[in-house]
Amino acid sequence: MAAARFLVEGKVQGVFFRASTREQALRLGLRGIARNLADGRVEVVAAGADDAIEALARWLQHGPPAARVDTVQREDFDAAAVAAAGFTTG
Repeated sequence: MAAARFLVEGKVQGVFFRASTREQALRLGLRGIARNLADGRVEVVAAGADDAIEALARWLQHGPPAARVDTVQREDFDAAAVAAAGFTTG
């Protein structure tokens, strides 16, 4: 099992980015959270199968139709650190 933290920058707040990320993550069988940060970015923390994390990483490069993603930073870590069940938005 893998886990990653993504920081997504661009026009990513107010465009259903978190809700769309949650839908995508649940389709992929991931658990974690997507939340808005005060600086305008969206933070996504996800845990699950390696291939599902990679699929989410690819999806985050563009996000939902109304979003404009400029950059995505990724940090991999131990999946045990993600305690959430399911996938939530904060």
